[in-house]
Amino acid sequence: MFIFLSFGKDNMNNRFIIGCIFSMLSVGAWAFTESEADSIAAQYEMQEVTVAARVQEKDVITPQRLSGTALRELAALNVADAIRYFSGVQIKDYGGVGGIKTINIRSMGSSHVGVYYNGIQLGNAQNGQVDLGKFSLDNLEEIDLYHGQKSDIFQSAREFGYAGNIYLTTRRPHFKGDEKFHLRAQVRAGSFALLNPSMAMDVRLTENMSASMSAELVSSNGKYPFRYKRVTPSGDVAFDTTAIRQNGDVNAVRVEGGLSHYYSNTGFWKFHLYHYNSERGVPGAIVNNVWRNGERLWDRNSFVQASWQDEFFSCWSVKINAKYANDYTHYINNDEKLLHVENEYLQQEAYFTWANKVALFPWWDLALAYDFQWNSLNKYADAQRISQWLSLATAFNVQNYLRIQASVLGTFINDKAPDTDDRFDYRFTPAVFISYRPTQLFDLRLNAFYKHSYRYPTFNDLYYTDMGNATLKPELAKQHNAGISYDLPFTVQGGTKHASHFAIGVDGYYNKVENKIVAYPKGQQFRWTMLNLGMVDIRGVDAHADVDLALPQDFRLATKLQYTWQKAIDITNPDDTYYRHQIPYIPWHSGSVAVIFGWREYALNYSFIYVGERYSQQENTVYNHVQPWYTHDLSVTGRWQVRRVELHACLEINNLLGQDYEVILNYPMPKQNFRCTFGIAY
Repeated sequence: MFIFLSFGKDNMNNRFIIGCIFSMLSVGAWAFTESEADSIAAQYEMQEVTVAARVQEKDVITPQRLSGTALRELAALNVADAIRYFSGVQIKDYGGVGGIKTINIRSMGSSHVGVYYNGIQLGNAQNGQVDLGKFSLDNLEEIDLYHGQKSDIFQSAREFGYAGNIYLTTRRPHFKGDEKFHLRAQVRAGSFALLNPSMAMDVRLTENMSASMSAELVSSNGKYPFRYKRVTPSGDVAFDTTAIRQNGDVNAVRVEGGLSHYYSNTGFWKFHLYHYNSERGVPGAIVNNVWRNGERLWDRNSFVQASWQDEFFSCWSVKINAKYANDYTHYINNDEKLLHVENEYLQQEAYFTWANKVALFPWWDLALAYDFQWNSLNKYADAQRISQWLSLATAFNVQNYLRIQASVLGTFINDKAPDTDDRFDYRFTPAVFISYRPTQLFDLRLNAFYKHSYRYPTFNDLYYTDMGNATLKPELAKQHNAGISYDLPFTVQGGTKHASHFAIGVDGYYNKVENKIVAYPKGQQFRWTMLNLGMVDIRGVDAHADVDLALPQDFRLATKLQYTWQKAIDITNPDDTYYRHQIPYIPWHSGSVAVIFGWREYALNYSFIYVGERYSQQENTVYNHVQPWYTHDLSVTGRWQVRRVELHACLEINNLLGQDYEVILNYPMPKQNFRCTFGIAY
């Protein structure tokens, strides 16, 4: 049985409801048997390793992936924190636990990135951006990032349309023997009055059917110290102030539940409910040593989605996904020095996809998919959009030496809005992916792809009063990529053999975007300036290396390195003052290092993130220059088995050196801060 819950704006109500949920779930904990409790940790580890190996074997373009121990032991609170460790990625972060966090892949823009939750896209026709800060890691099993598109042609049509895709996969229930019930609970507390309790429950209903539920509360006052300093081009100090960041509080509740039935080796169906409710302050930009804090934002995001998949005649696979989403946003600005603004947005989405794959021969697959989506935006504005996608794709596998995938996607968009003419547009976009493995003796792969991506303006781009631009043109991006990767499993001698792993990869890419739509803050965080740049030339190199060593005496060492070089310039008009200048907020250099040193069930984790210099406006002048920033994070984790109970704890120190930095100009980030986590599993 599933129960819809409604959460109001009152923080005490949210705490009461989440407390009731935890109390009810806790009652079921006593239903465990000793054999069930003792096997929980082992079964999750087994499941994670199996998934990673199965997916990697099929990839034409190897994805960047975080799963298992690496995902669990990173000093990360949400999905946005974890994705920072991928190469070719820029995260726009406005600071604090409740700050909005969006992703940009290879300078293509947030709207060229598809974010998928259990295989179905998280949509936002209003502004085209998904706030990754809303999604916790506590209920996630794996995060995958694909440049271009996922390597499996058996996918929905719209998945072929993005320049890059992120897949968030929630934890799938697994039971051993006669196990019937699993329960996990944890609480995280830290700086800025952070309180983050969560709980998850899995129940086996029949031999092949299971249900899961998870709930989480995030609360923080968002008050952190910062230093605001500005130096004039002549070297004089204009402002140098130390203060406490205000209006950065957040109170959010997440509740989700799922039901899955694997009725055969090839067939299953899934049902998932998700509800997120939050109230947060929107800390304003600090300009000329003046900051305002009159903005508040309420979000309510709910969706229900279902999937069914099966295979017939050992050659025909069918997948059907459906989703309904209802999102409500309430924005208010009470700043006395600014015009009072209060807007409400009600966004609805209905989505359906039907995908088919036929294995014509063992080495040749053919896929056809059709997607339909209806979006509406009401209350403040009144607009509707009907989107349809039709894709045809094929894949060849020549004795595991050569893999080729090709696809063509048709996109058809129809918009209706008051006081404007109906808009209709369509585009066909092709893609070709190639992977070549010269020898089976070791895993050396050469890969390349060429792809067109089409990005239609969002409702806000077109119709929003303060920033909308009804003359905006759709973007068309052309992607070129060539890379090499090497994957080597080996053993370390030390009395006994210990399996280890080494992987390295380098990709060079060239993207060209016509009519690129750029959004950047216009004084207030919730408002943006929209414009077409015309033509943007993007060139870059992504490099990564992963080393996992299983050492003697139960020691282990894992290192993950990422580096990105990018040159993204505006080449629209030679007469412009910003011709061939780097576009806003794209650094030339960025990278990260993550090191995990473990012994048995203990681990010491260190991470370093670096983002180089960039510019906040189109003109690359000294007045628009944004300084590089870097952070060091450190954490210690441990796990203990006490009879029927598994305990785990983690202590994190983020921004270890207390650096003053800004991801977005005039939005200072937290200095040194702490988090402590304690969890229990039965």
